[in-house]
Amino acid sequence: MLQLSQVLLPVDHTDASLRKAALEVLRTREADVKSLTIKQRAIDARRGHVSFSYTLLAEVADEARVLQKLDRAARVQVAVPEDYQVPHATHEVSERPVIVGTGPCGLFCGLLLARAGLKPLLLERGKAAGDRARDVTGFWNRGWAFNAESNVQYGEGGAGTFSDGKLYTQIRDREHRIPWLLKEMVKAGAPEDILIKARPHIGTDRLIKVVRHVREEIISLGGEVRFESRVSDVLIEKGVMRAVVLADGTVIEGGCFIFGIGHSSRDTFAMLKRHNVPMERKPFSIGVRIEHPQKLIDSSLYGRWAGDARLGSAPYKFVAHCGTGRTAYSFCMCPGGLVVAANSEPGTVVTNGMSSYARAEANANAGFMVDVSPDDYPGDDVLAGVELQRRIEKAAFDLAGGTYKAPAQLLGDFMAGRASTGPGKVQPSYKPGVVWTDLTAALPDYIVETIIQAVPRIDKNLRGFDLEEAVLTGFETRSSCPIRIPRDAETLECTGVRHFYPAGEGAGYAGGIISAAADGMRVAEAVLARV
Repeated sequence: MLQLSQVLLPVDHTDASLRKAALEVLRTREADVKSLTIKQRAIDARRGHVSFSYTLLAEVADEARVLQKLDRAARVQVAVPEDYQVPHATHEVSERPVIVGTGPCGLFCGLLLARAGLKPLLLERGKAAGDRARDVTGFWNRGWAFNAESNVQYGEGGAGTFSDGKLYTQIRDREHRIPWLLKEMVKAGAPEDILIKARPHIGTDRLIKVVRHVREEIISLGGEVRFESRVSDVLIEKGVMRAVVLADGTVIEGGCFIFGIGHSSRDTFAMLKRHNVPMERKPFSIGVRIEHPQKLIDSSLYGRWAGDARLGSAPYKFVAHCGTGRTAYSFCMCPGGLVVAANSEPGTVVTNGMSSYARAEANANAGFMVDVSPDDYPGDDVLAGVELQRRIEKAAFDLAGGTYKAPAQLLGDFMAGRASTGPGKVQPSYKPGVVWTDLTAALPDYIVETIIQAVPRIDKNLRGFDLEEAVLTGFETRSSCPIRIPRDAETLECTGVRHFYPAGEGAGYAGGIISAAADGMRVAEAVLARV
């Protein structure tokens, strides 16, 4: 099998023209090609015009002859098989593994362990996906009280359940976990196009179905999933984790304990700190959500092809290095999406972005983030970054009047240093609603100045980004976890506590759905290698 890279075709190309282009790249005849399949399709809009860029797999009659005719610069190489080696247990275990958290990390760790016959127990502080979705949408749209244990951060599926459902990552994947994950998601109900899109997404509306399917398979294989089961303590004896303790006092022993708790389980971090579990501070980011009309973004990136159904809503990405010595960057960009309430503690306001699979809402939104380092918060408390996040989240709650509405400001007013009094032509999508104010009153000066410097830099490549009526909604604080729990490079156990496996975003080893799921798989592999 041969792999053809960067096969460029216009937006309105036909299947016949795709095959013709492949034959031209291979410099061979139609009769010599036994099969031609699409491995990946990307949208290339980098050079002022829009095209599709394909990676293709071709089975040819005589690979050696075809390769011999091509020069070294040809975009053809022998395809490398992407087969993930599913791990197996070497013998039976007497104590089942316990997994804390049912985000993508915990679920796919649990799935591998269940298929290997280990019958894991999964503990989730929040509710099952359906009940959780009702709590979340009730809080957003119907004035329901905030539920500190069932929200955008806590519950089956993790924080990614209420996001754009992006399924791409920049992590290295020599073991080919990612293709395996995508195939498993399709089996569980995800759309098949995630297998070929260069930047696949699934959307909240489809992701819930996938999450349920994975949970049901774990149970069918003898595993167990308990919801509304918050871990409030652990038992550690002579450097070995022996049990977890639930909020209701239940003590649960196990052969090992995998914590895929996500980036927002602050009470769990505090509990681990009390037990002197090793933790270290790490960089993270703070910023705002910015909303533009999706049509403006489409026009800026796709030109005359804006609005074409074959392209869909245009995504963007930016990185701006500023004179403050800091970097501003886009995070979790949601084409045709909504800005949503994502707090996990009472008396706070946190924003995030979310899209359905269709990406059909009027606005585009993204986190407009600025990097924060441990040097930005004084003292040596390992949880100082968490306290900085919390302080800004509480300030947002107060700035918007203490009603769970979010503080908002027009970009032009933010740049000019004045408070906003109402919207322009861009209507904010945040629910339960916004209060117009001055966001700079609650942000550190270094974040304000970096955002101000970044806007004109970004606009050079993304025309219209500096739209004065674009809406900034405060604040985005949960792009990543401010701590890391160190672990052994070989066994993946915590460096100071045996049988304890920190994993995923909350442990500092992932940054999205796919990277978290892949890290959960890595931990499952490590557990199976130990047993």
